Amino acid sequence: QVQLIESGGGLVQAGGPLRPSCAASGPAFSSASMGWFRQAPGKKREFVAGITQTGRTTRYSDSVKGRFTISRDNLKNTVSLEMSSLKAGDTAIYYCAANLNPGPIAETGHLYIYWGQGTQVIVSS
Repeated sequence: QVQLIESGGGLVQAGGPLRPSCAASGPAFSSASMGWFRQAPGKKREFVAGITQTGRTTRYSDSVKGRFTISRDNLKNTVSLEMSSLKAGDTAIYYCAANLNPGPIAETGHLYIYWGQGTQVIVSS
């Protein structure tokens, strides 16, 4: 089992940076690939970024590629999302999630069985 708690969201001006992070507890964290998803008001939840168990491989949605960086620290049981050049369109609730299935990074939310409560990111233009 993995419990996830996000933090580090907030209000930021367009063009600025923000670094939400996710603290995990439970013995399965190092066995899980991790993902960040987001959901904007009135929109479907979408994949943002993912990272494998070892951290060697990452994947990003086209909308954030080059601006966001996902990383993890398996000693501290944390996953972070370094966001830069933020746009108004990045405004959403951001969720981290854990996928215990083996295989490549999944972009499909239903493959992630553990989810945090989310952290709000608001980008003002």
